Amino acid sequence: MLALLDAGQPVIVLDDLSTGFDWSVPKGAKLVVGDIGDFSLVSQTMKEHSVTAVFHFAAKTIVPDSFRDPLNYYLTNTAKTGTLLAAAVKENVQDFIFSSTAAVYGASEEPVSEHQVVDPASPYGRSKYMAECMIRDACSAHGLRYGILRYFNVAGADPAGRNGQSTQNATHLIKVAIQAALKRRFAMEIYGTDFPTADGSGVRDYIHVSDLADAHLLALKRLRSENESFTVNCGYGRGYSVNEVVSAVKTASGVDFEVRLAPRRQGDLASVVANSDKLRSFGWSPRYYQLSKIVEDAYRWELGLQG
Repeated sequence: MLALLDAGQPVIVLDDLSTGFDWSVPKGAKLVVGDIGDFSLVSQTMKEHSVTAVFHFAAKTIVPDSFRDPLNYYLTNTAKTGTLLAAAVKENVQDFIFSSTAAVYGASEEPVSEHQVVDPASPYGRSKYMAECMIRDACSAHGLRYGILRYFNVAGADPAGRNGQSTQNATHLIKVAIQAALKRRFAMEIYGTDFPTADGSGVRDYIHVSDLADAHLLALKRLRSENESFTVNCGYGRGYSVNEVVSAVKTASGVDFEVRLAPRRQGDLASVVANSDKLRSFGWSPRYYQLSKIVEDAYRWELGLQG
């Protein structure tokens, strides 16, 4: 939202506020409270505001939860995407940009490219890949352009402190570690110490949310200028282990908080790192790729929430 507004684009936000907050919608954007599965509401909103592009972020994203409640993940992430697409087709939307996930890939010792065969290890990953297939088919049939952005591990916060990760009961590693440093948790857990990685903990590619926002602006610009749909990875091509992330949070906070070791969780992979050559070939030039910067921005945001 902030990146679009900063670029002078009008923004309409449709959100059911089940995990989001109305206060996080910045001045200048209009909030419509509702569900993307409500065809009539979505269609009317698109018509009323002459919407030409959709950024589809709405999803359930917690891998362990998707094993416990797969049908809810398929409903929210897959079926409701179909409803949103149907409304976009009806209202002649031109561009559809979808937040997908690296969870569509399996584990790999090398950075994964968009050409790698998908092998999702969880209902979450499968629900998002099914949505990808629907988007490709619907856009091909009805003349929409699509950009599918496969996120790796999104972290950090707006460097200007305007917004950040605010989800209650968050499971994201960097936020959890920062909460432990701020004594908002008694301790944090590392799930899995026997992965085939350098230090035994899982390795992930962490991308700063502001660099990801830039990727979305670039995606919209490219769809409009090149008139060609695409799927791209959004990551840096550099992985950090859970232990390295915990160490970075301890350094940024100056707090040696308690860390407990726990068994692997179902669906956790040893290592997933992006090959982002395709996105970079579009002109994407990330600015906040240092792990220390990602952690520092997230830490400042969390301090503000605590204050």
